Amino acid sequence: MIGVYFSGTGNTRYCLEKFLSEYQGEGKSFSIEDPNVINIIKQNKDIVFAYPIYFSNLPKIVRDFIEINQKEFNGKNIFIISTMGLFSGDGAGCSARLFKKYGANILGGIHLRMPDCIGDEKVLKKSLEENKAIVKKAEEKIKECANKFKTGEPLREGLGFIYHIVGLLGQRLWFYNKTRSYTDKFKIKSERCVGCGKCAAICPMNNIELDNDKAKGKNKCTMCYRCFSNCPKQAITILGKEVQEQCKIEKYIK
Repeated sequence: MIGVYFSGTGNTRYCLEKFLSEYQGEGKSFSIEDPNVINIIKQNKDIVFAYPIYFSNLPKIVRDFIEINQKEFNGKNIFIISTMGLFSGDGAGCSARLFKKYGANILGGIHLRMPDCIGDEKVLKKSLEENKAIVKKAEEKIKECANKFKTGEPLREGLGFIYHIVGLLGQRLWFYNKTRSYTDKFKIKSERCVGCGKCAAICPMNNIELDNDKAKGKNKCTMCYRCFSNCPKQAITILGKEVQEQCKIEKYIK
């Protein structure tokens, strides 16, 4: 079994690799940004597919990846890992419905609460110790999930009609436009930017470029907060106006 994932600040990648380790001792995982990921998918029948949830929905980059490569999922057996800062209802179901539409067999799904990556909204922030406790709890749930998978009883969180309704009413109907398209809310404070180019190099959407030694954004941000959390001068914001915390998984697993 191999892993395929999208991860902005590392939460989802960490959970996926933890699951593969608990389930089979080891396992290779590949980002959807990897140029070889489609060939990897073609060569493997059993896949763990992992992604974060934004506003109770799929990140636009993940939805596009599934839809563009839909024929590659026909006949695959897929277990879904969905990470989130808040309760989503049907986080795993958001992709499961697409995968089933394209001929995949859904083995199950799990929802994992992780530290929220939206670091420019103060109301969402928690202390370092609180976030470490959240990660610890997620690790315990991953171990339980892997053991159930081994016995042929995989968790099925987020799958089915009731979960779907909860997801719709919980957030998705109210915030549907947040993830319907890529956002242009990405902002750079030019007076702080030193033109290091790190943000441009790690952006999954190629949404950032350097112009006269200053980073400039375009209008195709998928809100993964990767650039935000890696900017050495805290020059970037997306949904909020000020940097409250740069959130990377490495902070919470030390």
